Amino acid sequence: MNYVALCAVGAEKILGNEIKHLGWSLNGNAPGRVNFTGEMEALYRSNYCLRTSDRVYLQLAKYRAENFDELFEGCYRINWQDFFKKDVRVVVDKVRIYKSRLNSEHTVQSMIQKAIYKKLGEKWHMTSLPESGQRCDVRVYIDQDEAQILLDTSGEALHKRGYRTDGGIAPLRETTAAAILMELMWKRKVPLHDPFCGSGTFAIEAALYAHNVAPGLGRHFAYENLAIYNQQLAVDMKKEEASKIRTDVECRITGSDIDFKAVERSKLNAEHACVMAGRALQMIGSDMHVQRPDFIQSDYVNLKAPYESGLLLCNPPYGERIGDVAEAEILYSNMKSLFTDFEGWQMGVITSQKSFEKCIGKRATQSKTLKAGNLDTTLYIYR
Repeated sequence: MNYVALCAVGAEKILGNEIKHLGWSLNGNAPGRVNFTGEMEALYRSNYCLRTSDRVYLQLAKYRAENFDELFEGCYRINWQDFFKKDVRVVVDKVRIYKSRLNSEHTVQSMIQKAIYKKLGEKWHMTSLPESGQRCDVRVYIDQDEAQILLDTSGEALHKRGYRTDGGIAPLRETTAAAILMELMWKRKVPLHDPFCGSGTFAIEAALYAHNVAPGLGRHFAYENLAIYNQQLAVDMKKEEASKIRTDVECRITGSDIDFKAVERSKLNAEHACVMAGRALQMIGSDMHVQRPDFIQSDYVNLKAPYESGLLLCNPPYGERIGDVAEAEILYSNMKSLFTDFEGWQMGVITSQKSFEKCIGKRATQSKTLKAGNLDTTLYIYR
């Protein structure tokens, strides 16, 4: 079976490595998309386990479509009746077109919708479908006259793990945080601290990664509404992933923030994440638990490194949704003190402000562009 996993633009290689680690074969990629092949079990395991993917699609067809007749016929050939229940409400949620003869996203959306409903109506001998059941989303990519028809298996975007009930203002996506941890090749034995913890995302994602907790264990997915859904297989897969959780490791993962509410928010979100892991362990008869990250209230200028080395990782205000650019640049200039206070530590900072290096007065050892939501950001790495 062919699948397509979406990710932040710039994270394709990281996601590809995740996919290969899970035992599946890569089948090319495009900006923000990684194609791979796997068995039926990949439908479930990819949604449970991929830390850096925002969504997983099942590819139902890929074919040339230079005109609307070819687009319609290719979509109509798909055995849609095998995937949907008879009360389904099919939505063609997005169309993306690149360098193709067909250039009207609205018309493509309409043609795909008509082809699907014509096929279902004929197979089920219905003149109209009730559409009283669950919504199922279809996405279409047309790239240089080649159409790719995709069926959503995730539902809500995968960065919504289910543990973050309050993200505060401008939170970093969980998938982006996971991608940064992997880009920096962080290991569980390395102390980690976030001096602008916000909602605790870096620390929580690090804790899940360190304890080998699959990020999707605490939520539901769109594939549960499909006719191909095998509940027993999904439960067995979930138990298998729960059995891989490591509770015998010690981690030094911490965060701080000048805002007391941010600290309390981080603690609450971390508790939810660890309770999620605990419930997964209960499925396999274990009463063990995952170690919570620690959070304290502190201004970053008052921090001192608790260990000789580690990783200082943060997502300080950009001046986009919190404060303004001038305030952000003052903050960046004052962050120079971290190089002294955390001497011997690696540092990673993600921001959309191009003036960061100038403000902090130090050129990064390495930098990487990464799309964070709708913002073009850069991860600055100091080793």
